[in-house]
Amino acid sequence: MRVLVVGSGGREHALCWAIAASPLCDALYCAPGNPGIAAEATCVPVAAVDAEGIIALARRERIDFVVVGPEAPLVEGLVDRLEQAGIAAFGPSAAAAALEGSKGFTKDLCARHGIPTAAYRRFRDPAAAKAYLRERGAPIVVKADGLAAGKGVTVAATIAEAEAAIDDALLGQRFGAAGAELVVEEFLDGEEASFFALVDGAHALPLASAQDHKRVGDGDTGPNTGGMGAYSPAPCLTPALEAEVMARIIRPTVAAMAAAGRPFKGVLYAGLMLTAAGPKLIEYNVRFGDPECQVLLPRLRSDLLTAMVAARDGVLGSYDLRWSDEVALCVVLAAKGYPDDPKRGGEIRGLEAAAADPAVTIFHAGTKRDGDRLVAAGGRVLDVVACGKTVAEAQARAYAAVDRIHFPDGFCRRDIGWRALAR
Repeated sequence: MRVLVVGSGGREHALCWAIAASPLCDALYCAPGNPGIAAEATCVPVAAVDAEGIIALARRERIDFVVVGPEAPLVEGLVDRLEQAGIAAFGPSAAAAALEGSKGFTKDLCARHGIPTAAYRRFRDPAAAKAYLRERGAPIVVKADGLAAGKGVTVAATIAEAEAAIDDALLGQRFGAAGAELVVEEFLDGEEASFFALVDGAHALPLASAQDHKRVGDGDTGPNTGGMGAYSPAPCLTPALEAEVMARIIRPTVAAMAAAGRPFKGVLYAGLMLTAAGPKLIEYNVRFGDPECQVLLPRLRSDLLTAMVAARDGVLGSYDLRWSDEVALCVVLAAKGYPDDPKRGGEIRGLEAAAADPAVTIFHAGTKRDGDRLVAAGGRVLDVVACGKTVAEAQARAYAAVDRIHFPDGFCRRDIGWRALAR
């Protein structure tokens, strides 16, 4: 098969790395890709959200199968456009991608079908939203309904903080159209975890669990980010809890979407809160997480490409996947100033030495070539992933690799995996 991966981050590098290993893959392209992906695939400078450009590229290179990495092109209907053009694609339709594209849509679906989640209300009027706040009390959560690049959620400790978030979105239009409607919901207490399933429209095949670290600083301090690191599996999601998540959250969602005429195909990523009353859905994403993908795929022993084709073709019913028992742990190297104002252009050296350990894989998230130099070109720059028999072993290998990288304009958290180690 001739395969095209759409996207340019660490997730897409991990996808290309896994797909390139498939015996089914004869040729691999990535649009637009990055310098790390260029070692696995032919990179073509077409933006992920340029549907016309992606279709033209797929036709020109006789692509058999397209894998869409990021959420924005999925929500905008890239898979629909590709399939209409006769090009097989992995990922949900725009109608199914509403599970991520509209938090209100997902909450309403959960309410109708008894899927456990936080109590909530939807608002377009600031005064009504603030009245609900005062009725519920703090802590409380305020979310932009649409895609806001991971920055649309405020976990407010006080009513004043929640009111400021409401004004920011509805009056200040901070998130544009994505924040024209808000979901205000109950604060859930517990431990967060992520669970992934491969879905073919009717069947859901469990993948694996992970835990990520959203805050920028050690000890979960500072502002939220796109993710400073992750590990898989998450010890807090026991086999019994995973079975409960599949039975009460994932499978009912798949059935509800099919019944609504929006059959979901692709990766369903459930952000969960493990509460005293059991697992509850915080939100859905409709693609692999980033950096969760970077710790899932090194543990996958089956052929990823075959599984993706089976999901697209609707034949996951009798499918099975094999996983390594090892732990994979990812440390994100970010540019100083991230997440607010990352410093771009800093030179990166020492990647060969860092990857000398066969248990270590380095995925590029935000890099570019400047002549012979490799430099930072984004907030999250590199994903250093290591495998080990335990979280402690994987963590030690990952940080040993990080310490071999020369990136003076970069930084990382030094406590990735702390929850698992604390257990």
